[in-house]
Amino acid sequence: MAGYEKITPEGTRDMLFEECAVRGGVMEKLRGVFAGAGYREVSTPGFEFYDVFASGDKAEYYPQESMYKMTDARGRLVTVRPDNTIPIARMTASKLRGAPLPIKLSYAQQVFRRQQELSGRSAEVMQMGVELIGASGFDSDVDMLSLAATSLDAAAASPCRIEIGHVGIFNLLIDGVDASPEDKALIHRYIAAKNYAALDDALDRAEAPSAPDGDGGLRSVEILRRLPRLFGGREALAEASGLMDGYDDKLTGMLSYLERLFATLSPGGGDGRVMIDLGLVNQAGYYSSLVFRGYTEDTGVPVLSGGRYDDLLADFGEGLPATGFGLDIDALTASALRARGNGGTRSPAAAGERRSLRVAITKGRLERAFTELMEKAGFDCAPLNDKGRKLLVALPGTGLEFFLAKAPDVITYVEHGVCDIGIVGKDTIAEQGGTYYEIMNLGIGRCKFALAAPRGSDFFGGYGAKTVATKYPNVAERYFAGKGMDVEIIKIEGSVEIAPLLSLSGAIVDIVETGVTLEENGLAVIEEIRDISARFIVNVTSMKLKKEEIDGFAARISGAKES
Repeated sequence: MAGYEKITPEGTRDMLFEECAVRGGVMEKLRGVFAGAGYREVSTPGFEFYDVFASGDKAEYYPQESMYKMTDARGRLVTVRPDNTIPIARMTASKLRGAPLPIKLSYAQQVFRRQQELSGRSAEVMQMGVELIGASGFDSDVDMLSLAATSLDAAAASPCRIEIGHVGIFNLLIDGVDASPEDKALIHRYIAAKNYAALDDALDRAEAPSAPDGDGGLRSVEILRRLPRLFGGREALAEASGLMDGYDDKLTGMLSYLERLFATLSPGGGDGRVMIDLGLVNQAGYYSSLVFRGYTEDTGVPVLSGGRYDDLLADFGEGLPATGFGLDIDALTASALRARGNGGTRSPAAAGERRSLRVAITKGRLERAFTELMEKAGFDCAPLNDKGRKLLVALPGTGLEFFLAKAPDVITYVEHGVCDIGIVGKDTIAEQGGTYYEIMNLGIGRCKFALAAPRGSDFFGGYGAKTVATKYPNVAERYFAGKGMDVEIIKIEGSVEIAPLLSLSGAIVDIVETGVTLEENGLAVIEEIRDISARFIVNVTSMKLKKEEIDGFAARISGAKES
């Protein structure tokens, strides 16, 4: 009988000699930086009571399905640590009450979060970071951002960049929009994902009330519409200043604060190492004002994240201001190992040789439609049209490299940073999810998700269990949950239309383009679920480090789409 005694659980792995040595070196450098800045190391338990993360407003920070849970000897619910900041806030409030302020703490410990199966994401991540408790104001924020930059310089194997934002800007603007809590949550999600098309649709649905000046609500909507696009250097700050001028003293004060930080960290305009992103709103929910992230050129994910969380300690009975950041040691270790494989030198990108933009395109119908769109934009696509069996194709003189893949793989390659850009259908995005920016609805590959059943049948009526077959179980589950229906969902990989004919299911959820296949198999659409078309997605790190190149390519494609 096969057992599991020789393998590790999904999302975990063993580390051998060189990797352990490199990780130890990265951690030692950071310990030196933290200690030099006066931070003393602490440690919290590997598992905590579930209430630490689920009580009060903290319940929204880490959904219960993302945590590993168990019970202690007395049957009380505990969770394996999914975050470092919240336990350190608990420890400070209970063990360091009355200690001289500010309190400077550092840590080096793992967090554990459930990941999508077979996503290639680790469920066990080593983090190092600092927490500054009991200090507030401009100078403390500058010190924290400077320490973050110094830490990245010490630990990263390729050039780094810090971006800063302010969650208060979004919070103030969204209060000026007349929308349901659910729609406001969608607006938040779309801004965080830079999903411009979906954001426009959501804001178009919002009815903005008139403020005393007659157009305050409408102006909130228009500023929110621009918010995810306001990232970059001084030009982003200038555009934001013009857009928000005269809106609200609190809002302009927040923006002025970011301008002061940017000017201090990048005197004279700087070298591009510090960026602004006013769409940086998807940090952990406990952040109250300043938020920031750090990137390196050879990792596809942010390697540092942090911000100010002045209200978190009040949840534990201590109303102290606080700020801090954490670094992804595993990502930094992988970067250092890649540098070693390059003869111990930094990556070509770090030496100033910027890699081409790599674009992953879904094979087949979307590949042909997007190639036509590129030709309309003025690109010579002969190498793509005559690629033969090549999977990686460069367009000479464009700085573009194209990779052809199946739809789910496009998302995987973009999410992991192997490709900068992906061209993929909304059906795959809706089913698979992931972390990336969805910046354009390309308008090609149009079809619909629909619920279909045998003609003449009454799927919603009658008694008994309802059974649905689909290639898209996540889409179907969300759809029926929204209707409050308990439906048994059966996943089918092939022709899903056959399932009702063989009495496997009473209906199907599938993509419908013309409806001919449904009709030929005796099925009819009961309800359309949502429209689908191809989307232009971008890796999070690439969007920040290759902004000009990606914006230029996207602008040409958008121009061709609109012409």
